[in-house]
Amino acid sequence: MLETETECRRVLLVGVLMRCARWRRVPLELAGEAREKSAVTYIDRAVRCQLSAHVEGEHFGLLTDANAYGTALWLRWHGPDEAELVVLRDCPVAAPGPDGDGCRLFVGHTAHHTWEDALEEAPCAS
Repeated sequence: MLETETECRRVLLVGVLMRCARWRRVPLELAGEAREKSAVTYIDRAVRCQLSAHVEGEHFGLLTDANAYGTALWLRWHGPDEAELVVLRDCPVAAPGPDGDGCRLFVGHTAHHTWEDALEEAPCAS
């Protein structure tokens, strides 16, 4: 392919939603409990909220898949002293189209689906 035939591409942030920036350390006792409830031996020491950016309300950080198919173990927290483990069913919604990405959140989440945060590729302007 000739240099002049190559197409310049760039990534546009079209309609991209910001993800929540809140992080939470996983309390040691909850990390131990999470290891007991799942098949994994390692649990991250801190998790980031997976919901779209929000100021108030609960935060949810993914720990691992749960033992039951279609469920995951999440750390849910509201304030600095309030955290608990919750097992939640996976969100079944997928992006439109035959190869649509699945949402990586849980049933009943109030934020946008994770695939709505996707980047769009478009040709560069001449």
